[in-house]
Amino acid sequence: MFKKVLCNPQAVIGLVLIAVVLAAAVMAPMLAPHDPEAVDVTRKFAEPGKEYPLGTDQLGRCELSRLLYGARYSIGMSLPTLLVLSVIGLVLGCLSACSGKAVDRIFITVCDIFISFPSLIIAAAVIGVLGNGMQNIVIAIIISMWAWFTRMIRSYAVAEMGRDYILAARISGCSTFQIIVRHLIPNIMSQFLVYVSTGVASAILMVSGFSFLNLGLSAGAAEWGAMLNEARSSLYSHPELLIYPGACILITSAGFNLFGEALRDIIEPEEGQ
Repeated sequence: MFKKVLCNPQAVIGLVLIAVVLAAAVMAPMLAPHDPEAVDVTRKFAEPGKEYPLGTDQLGRCELSRLLYGARYSIGMSLPTLLVLSVIGLVLGCLSACSGKAVDRIFITVCDIFISFPSLIIAAAVIGVLGNGMQNIVIAIIISMWAWFTRMIRSYAVAEMGRDYILAARISGCSTFQIIVRHLIPNIMSQFLVYVSTGVASAILMVSGFSFLNLGLSAGAAEWGAMLNEARSSLYSHPELLIYPGACILITSAGFNLFGEALRDIIEPEEGQ
């Protein structure tokens, strides 16, 4: 499996992009030349140079430092969110597939109700009630996306429930819990990982979208979506201030999407063709 990933150019490109973003997030305090929130209006819109490699914004803040710390916000909120969504999706999806038709129908109906509303609208409503902040953004994304994860994992589990090894496990006296833990989850894990890897990109886009709409972190936070919002006023005079954070969002999302698509082609070559 690992060798197949390394032999797939698309997977390698995705992994390299992901590794670069993760390295930037982890090493931001060491790599950032300045405090990302330090304001110095006397240096606003400074040209790129040795002191400010990518210049400064409208408040004289170091653009490179803010981009590096922005990776911490995006990754720091997206990965924990996907971890919680993964647990919820696995538990509810497998329970729905293994339960009777009545229980399964209830799960499907509830999921369909949530899916019928745009995720961004649900998340925005939750943030409107709870307020801004990292924790509330994570909660909002979980509430808006749990039904998608549950529905998708249920479809994987239902496909496996009709296989002979599940029937053999039932005949041998395995309980529902044992079937889920010992047989079902291990056999849907590869498909599940593909879905999670592409889900990270969606979470990053949602985090940036909330910040762009002033529904995310506090004002002045070094977050890519917030940087895009602040740079709108200087769109024509200093377009690079929009290009930098936009490129970071694009590169990060592309990395996870490329890796997820390549992983799907490796695991399910027929479907990839």
